[in-house]
Amino acid sequence: MKSISIELKWAIIFSIVGLIWMYLEKLSGLHGEHIDLHMYLTNLYAIPAIIMMVMALKEKKRRFYGGSMTYSQGLISGIILSVFIAAISPLTQWITSTLITPEYFPNVIEYALESGYVETRAEAEAQFNLNSYMVQGAIGALIMGILTTAIAMIFIRSKGK
Repeated sequence: MKSISIELKWAIIFSIVGLIWMYLEKLSGLHGEHIDLHMYLTNLYAIPAIIMMVMALKEKKRRFYGGSMTYSQGLISGIILSVFIAAISPLTQWITSTLITPEYFPNVIEYALESGYVETRAEAEAQFNLNSYMVQGAIGALIMGILTTAIAMIFIRSKGK
């Protein structure tokens, strides 16, 4: 357990920051009156997400590997972290959708219909619902986490002499 405690810690931090981000999106109107901007501005979460991934990998390098970590060691750590985040993401999506912003799905469905993004209510409801977002969130977390790790480790890994 000690070997993955850093990844578990950062997955929890990542999830809490994600919930705070969702609350800030709601407060700023991105789940209501400014929902037309949501699909653009929500992607800014990539900035803190990348920062947290880099911080987690640097902590793993410093605390677990004594300051020297190979690319493959970092990649494995990032994959483990990504799996933890993906596993927690259905819970964070449930918290977001039921406690933080229960009005999001009805609002985004109406916006998708009004803007012509979808043609029918059934199509909108099939795309914008809790189960769909839980699956998308888990898959997205896994893919983006591994991709971010693969790139970040180019810079974080210890260079051979």
